[in-house]
Amino acid sequence: MAALEEEFTLSSVVLSAGPEGLLGVEQSDKTDQFLVTDSGRTVILYKVSDQKPLGSWSVKQGQIITCPAVCNFQTREYIVVHDNKVLRIWNNEDVNLDKVFKATLSAEVYRILSVQGTEPLVLFKEGAVRGLEALLADPQQKIETVISDEEVIKWTKFFIVFRHPVLIFITEKHGNYFAYVQMFNSRILTKYTLLLGQDENSVIESFTASVDRKFISLMSLSSDGCIYETLIPIRPTDPEKNQTLVRSLLLKAVVSGNTRNGVALTALDQDHIAVLGSPQAASKECLSVWNIKFQTLQTSKELPQGTSGQLWYYGENLFMLHGKSLTVIPYKCEVSSLAGALGKLKHGQDPGAHVMPRFVNWETPQGCGLGFQNSEQSRRIEDSEKHIEVEVRKFLALKQTPDFHTVIGDTVTGLLERCKAEPSFYPRNCLMQLIQTHVLSYSLCPDLMEIALIKKDVQLLQLCLQQFPDIPESVTCACLKIFLSIGDDSLQETDVSMESVFDYSNSVHDEKMEEQTEILQNGFSPEEDKCSNCDQELNKKPQDETKESTSCPVVPKRAALLNAILHSAYSETFLLPHLKDIPAQHITLFLKYLYFLYLKCSENATMTLPGIHPPTLNQIMDWICLLLDANFTVVVMMPEAKRLLINLYKLVKSQISVYSELNKIEVSFRELQKLNQEKNNRGLYSIEVLELF
Repeated sequence: MAALEEEFTLSSVVLSAGPEGLLGVEQSDKTDQFLVTDSGRTVILYKVSDQKPLGSWSVKQGQIITCPAVCNFQTREYIVVHDNKVLRIWNNEDVNLDKVFKATLSAEVYRILSVQGTEPLVLFKEGAVRGLEALLADPQQKIETVISDEEVIKWTKFFIVFRHPVLIFITEKHGNYFAYVQMFNSRILTKYTLLLGQDENSVIESFTASVDRKFISLMSLSSDGCIYETLIPIRPTDPEKNQTLVRSLLLKAVVSGNTRNGVALTALDQDHIAVLGSPQAASKECLSVWNIKFQTLQTSKELPQGTSGQLWYYGENLFMLHGKSLTVIPYKCEVSSLAGALGKLKHGQDPGAHVMPRFVNWETPQGCGLGFQNSEQSRRIEDSEKHIEVEVRKFLALKQTPDFHTVIGDTVTGLLERCKAEPSFYPRNCLMQLIQTHVLSYSLCPDLMEIALIKKDVQLLQLCLQQFPDIPESVTCACLKIFLSIGDDSLQETDVSMESVFDYSNSVHDEKMEEQTEILQNGFSPEEDKCSNCDQELNKKPQDETKESTSCPVVPKRAALLNAILHSAYSETFLLPHLKDIPAQHITLFLKYLYFLYLKCSENATMTLPGIHPPTLNQIMDWICLLLDANFTVVVMMPEAKRLLINLYKLVKSQISVYSELNKIEVSFRELQKLNQEKNNRGLYSIEVLELF
């Protein structure tokens, strides 16, 4: 559990905080002392335990501090920048900033960054970075431009990873956001484009980040009130290339989208974040602590006097402006566990009582002894699914290791075993990501499609059909049953891949067909068809029949699912028995769709469909034959299938005529080739006439 303790005022003196609050609060060389820089001319050193200032320094009248003061932990000196380019360095014994060390730089400074274990860095507004020592050796050295015109730095953070400094800074240009990661052990600067996802118009209000040995977890609080996460690898695979990163939703609607005084976000540890802002449109501002591992609100504190929308965190203290006073709120956090996240962790237990394990074993959830109610069980499952999804995303973002295939297989097997043990557990997002690694097959995880069939998860089934080369015919037919039976309303709420589906609208072709109703595709007329009198048995006019045949009988999403079936591999011997189990009305619908695809193929001279990876003519014809072979006796007895069967008969007749003519041409060319080979050319002039019939 996380807890916010009683707040106290660090300074009763009214600070010179501008419209946007203070410039910054930074750690000094002593854990209990902090440098506070106001937005005017003053830097104050505070001792938190005594709640009093230890020293104060101001620049002279007419000057203004433009960068928060920081501590050089190597020399125990303080550094500040005023008027964008003038750098000052002093210590506790100095009284007047005007008389301390001064260096005028050649470019404007955005921020000085300093952490324990390394020298401070100077980040310039144009994106260049310099170590303090190298900069002081030549203050007027030329500073290069790293970012593009109109690109503005919005936020920065300095880490130590593997004992090496790593700097990240975020820029914004015309609503687009970019992340730059500077690795100082290798001098590599990598640029990333941050994709905002569905809400491309959102504005990012605040950033924070945490780091482990493999990733920088960049979290952002957007104008929609939601918190998003972007995972940035510490070691980029291609540092020279501008790469793109997609952010994922971490917490939904943690603050109101129209907070008046701004919002703030800061990472407390790997599992907890603090958020400053109004949780609802009409409520007062609050400081809230969230567990991002389990997506639960841990604690909150109302701030009736309002804040500046700024938040700093050091050690176990949160700093903010509450009203016009600098306020400190001590913070306590225990190791994140399921029991703690749900408020079930008991701090005081009787001697001899059963000790609650700190971490929950996900594979034996019933043995944790927490006595959850149904709603709590549901929340626990959702929380664990989110945690698993984050861990899977982290693993997949890494460069593939030699045991990558094995780890993927073991992960899927473990998830499926839990799915069977707990029917309410279904981490579909994780499964989708793992399938897209292209290392799985049906034989490796047969339970995957079985569970998806039970859940009627058509999106996951479509992905399996596209990725797995060894799906049994019985499973393929089970997928086909669901694709044909699921309602249109359910499909509208489902996100499926539409790359194999083209634009069904073709008004030009429809107009031509209305004008020339007697002409069929591939140059054949119904007058040549011996079954032309079949049209007389139908009540509709030829124009109506043409309009019906040129309109798709299924919605686009169902068409995308059926296309996945057409692309699947099968053996006719094993497939036919299972096709007989599909209801006749669904078989008729599938045949209508196949006939529609055939007509669309016939519109092109190449006999192909437009789009990305569409069904081929051979696949269409093969499936028409399969369906009729398996279900002809049933379909022929259905009155509504009569017109369709006649149209399919015409289709087959036209195909036979086409292939017959092609065979004649092939025979003629073979004879021609044979004559050319047998001809004894002695240099004499000759003329040969070949009659092609």
